[in-house]
Amino acid sequence: MKLPKLFATLLAAMALASGLRAQTPAATPAPSDALPASVIMSAGRTPPKYPMPYPPASVEDITAVLVRIHGYLDGVTPARLIDRQTNQDITDYAKAGPNATLAKSDFQLLGYEWGVTYAGMLLAGQVTGDARFTDYTASRFKFITAVAPVFRSQLAAAPAEPVGPGGVPRSRFLPLRGLLAPRALDDCGAVCAAMIKATRAGVGGDLWPFIETSMDFISTKQFRLADGTLARNRPLANTLWLDDMFMGVPALAQMGKLTGERRYYDDAVRQVLQFSSRMFVKEKGLYMHGWNQDMTDHPAFHWARANGWALMAAAELLDVLPEDHPGRAAVLDLYRAQVRGLAACQSGEGLWHQLLDRPDTYLETSATAIYVYSIARGINRGWLDPVTYGPMVSLAWNAVAQKVNAQGQVEGVCVGTGMGFDPAFYSYRPTSPLAAHGYGPVLLAGAEMITLRKGKGSDAVINDSAVQFAKAPSNF
Repeated sequence: MKLPKLFATLLAAMALASGLRAQTPAATPAPSDALPASVIMSAGRTPPKYPMPYPPASVEDITAVLVRIHGYLDGVTPARLIDRQTNQDITDYAKAGPNATLAKSDFQLLGYEWGVTYAGMLLAGQVTGDARFTDYTASRFKFITAVAPVFRSQLAAAPAEPVGPGGVPRSRFLPLRGLLAPRALDDCGAVCAAMIKATRAGVGGDLWPFIETSMDFISTKQFRLADGTLARNRPLANTLWLDDMFMGVPALAQMGKLTGERRYYDDAVRQVLQFSSRMFVKEKGLYMHGWNQDMTDHPAFHWARANGWALMAAAELLDVLPEDHPGRAAVLDLYRAQVRGLAACQSGEGLWHQLLDRPDTYLETSATAIYVYSIARGINRGWLDPVTYGPMVSLAWNAVAQKVNAQGQVEGVCVGTGMGFDPAFYSYRPTSPLAAHGYGPVLLAGAEMITLRKGKGSDAVINDSAVQFAKAPSNF
């Protein structure tokens, strides 16, 4: 072959390769490499067999997942008052008697899991402009406000004597009891944070009585250690649950934003720093799930969802904490350190394991969704580098989206979990689409990913077959 002809052939080949590198991934990519298999094979490479879509999801694809979840939840969580004996609807709440109760649904309308769901619906409505998401939260908060007097009367009339196994007071089983008379952070913290967000957004009606009751409990009645750290007396006395960073901190932070009172910010920062001083394992960049004041050695079980609650608490705090607050830098450092720790143990499938540092435990959906939300928000707010963490969070969202079935249910979600001191306890917790913990995190994650794909992730491309959240150099 003559030299000029060879040179021309090489130039043509280089132009073809450059064009292929610059291709934008399809809107609905197949779970394989972004380039056609024939092209990859001609270059001497075997196409990867990804178990999930690999290129960054489009805004349309993400939105479709959120719409599917909304459709499912809207149908299985009716906001209706009924007579428990006749099962008939009660429409005149003023005439509701002692037999009034909430219509049966797949999930409770209150509880910390649904506080996250209400917040997720609000954010989804905000970023998509689709009113059905906002209306989900607004209509149910208005319903709760309307029927609260019914259950407040039932609560006042409920027998005080314990009934049933363990001597639990009958009043504990009344609808709305956790919001009207909270006894634990789980009762009110996440719901209160969502109600403050709704109030700030101008939806949901007059929620102030519930906010006031909840914040009074968190600030003055919840059990704390001597230094003020939110604590529990189960399963042992003087115990910290990592979950409680989330059950308390976002509500405190949102109250600071709503009222402008510095004391709420101060308490929120104190909680993050004092939990972390006892429970953050710096060598791994991960939190242990439980800590007990009376133990010398603390088994470090890095339960995925609890680590998610901690990361989300930090992200929610940073989102509203004034830039000049003296504790902001320390909270931001902890947040970034945990993100680095999580990056080191993400699975190749995109999800994280039930016990983060134990690959022999199953891959769990709700924790992964919480990480997607919290990390994508960090990229969107400028706390994290999109080039470093964009591919990680893109992969994680694609994996989460695969766990939302055609009905709109979220699969692979660990059921409610207490605190344990052995690996079997965490390793064999069941998963279920009826575990309420998955829905709010996926809604939040999807909403934040839409913001990312419209903003700092809008240039995400496949470059040399890998996801890159940056444009290729002009001389590439």
